[in-house]
Amino acid sequence: MKRLRIYIDTSVIGGCFDAEFAPWSKGLIEDFRVGHFRPVLSEVIAAEIRAAPEPVRVTYAELLGLGAEFLTLSDEAGDLLTAHQAHEILAPEFRNDMLHIALATVADVDVLVSWNFKHIVRLEKIRHFNAINLELGYRALHIYSPREVTYHEES
Repeated sequence: MKRLRIYIDTSVIGGCFDAEFAPWSKGLIEDFRVGHFRPVLSEVIAAEIRAAPEPVRVTYAELLGLGAEFLTLSDEAGDLLTAHQAHEILAPEFRNDMLHIALATVADVDVLVSWNFKHIVRLEKIRHFNAINLELGYRALHIYSPREVTYHEES
């Protein structure tokens, strides 16, 4: 059976160290460890992780060691980012959030997972991103929080 490719943003990794989000973030990391899903990471996450606390960087390194797929910026993702920016879905200072969406869309991942309820996991934003994605010939991107995709729940 094909493993789902799940793009996680930095909030999921950081969520492992936040009492409110840890059960589901840690559970998703465990799902990657046991092979339920394949992690998909990107240059954007790598850049954001550099300034993160050491435990977050260690968890990120572990995900890379689990055979995570690593997405690099491409002209195609840049073009999709430009389309999202032109429609002003998010303010310019939230460029990285739009980059996560563009990279995951272009890579045709199965799901993007985030704890960012303001800019990413929000119905209104998902609808806008997907309207542009569909208009440009991409398929709709499934966007969920870790709560909705985690098999394991750490206690």
